[in-house]
Amino acid sequence: MTSPIEKLREYGYELPSPKPPVASYVPVARTGNLVYVSGQISSNDFGVVQGRLGDTMNVVQGGNAAELAALNILAQIVHIGRIRLEDIRRIVKLTVLVASTPDFTEQHLVANGASNLFVGVLGDKGKHARAAFGVVSLPLGAAVEIDAVVEVEH
Repeated sequence: MTSPIEKLREYGYELPSPKPPVASYVPVARTGNLVYVSGQISSNDFGVVQGRLGDTMNVVQGGNAAELAALNILAQIVHIGRIRLEDIRRIVKLTVLVASTPDFTEQHLVANGASNLFVGVLGDKGKHARAAFGVVSLPLGAAVEIDAVVEVEH
């Protein structure tokens, strides 16, 4: 059986170091079996993936940005939450914020970048409820920000 880390590698990723908070909040809060992951932006080792959908980015680029935000969620769960990916019972809910122009209406397609990564890495445990919104801007000029509610083993 392929582990979630091995599946991440099939996507071409290694689990990154978690990004520190840029304001007054904690990146991960746990109560019982639920883990709340604060909004993670589209960023990697090269910096923040910036842009606005419908202006400087297309849906494919936005989906790639959402995938990076999802990867950062997994990094927070593992490194800050001290939870193995194998101990995730389910990704329960995502809220996906997409920096976009007022006439851009495909936020749901951008959000698929994150959803597809979670299902690809975690299988059925990665299936989740989701909301996707267009917003005028995001912290640090990010193209995408995602927060998550995750159920884990004890």
